[in-house]
Amino acid sequence: MTTDGPNVSATGSTTGSTTGGGATTGSASGSGGTTAPARESRREPAQGPLVTEMGRTTIADGVVSKIAGIAAREVSGVHDLGGGAARMVGAIRERIPGSRTNLQQGVSVEVGERQAAIDIDIVADYGVSVVDLSTGIRRNVVAAVERMTGLEVTEVNVLVNDVYVEGEDEGEQRESRVE
Repeated sequence: MTTDGPNVSATGSTTGSTTGGGATTGSASGSGGTTAPARESRREPAQGPLVTEMGRTTIADGVVSKIAGIAAREVSGVHDLGGGAARMVGAIRERIPGSRTNLQQGVSVEVGERQAAIDIDIVADYGVSVVDLSTGIRRNVVAAVERMTGLEVTEVNVLVNDVYVEGEDEGEQRESRVE
């Protein structure tokens, strides 16, 4: 049986309409108006370690970036992080008394509620297998970020900007164009 409109009783309350399968498509009671559907009183289930019934934890991009930068530097064969300009600024910054190494240099991240994607720019030591180095960086960064933040790391992209050759920087500093 199908009815096209709501069934109204003699008292004026709406009892709903039925479709061909016998399902009720809405119900309301009261004096001629409709009311909003009743809200369920139970809470949404927890969606992961950062979103719980008690609240939400938000992790800033800088936190994930710093963790990833430290984890990448721990891998043997990584000489430095960042591209040429970032390394120059970092070198100038380190010469300033009281300054610290920028642990986020060469790392960019995208952080969501439950996931993070990380891009890392590195300078590799000469003679190190880039394939093995990038695998080690990915493994170390994923382990550190997931363990410390609870975020799932969806990807770690490694860009090798340069290869460091022993003595390369020293020769540039010794030669002076002026006296």
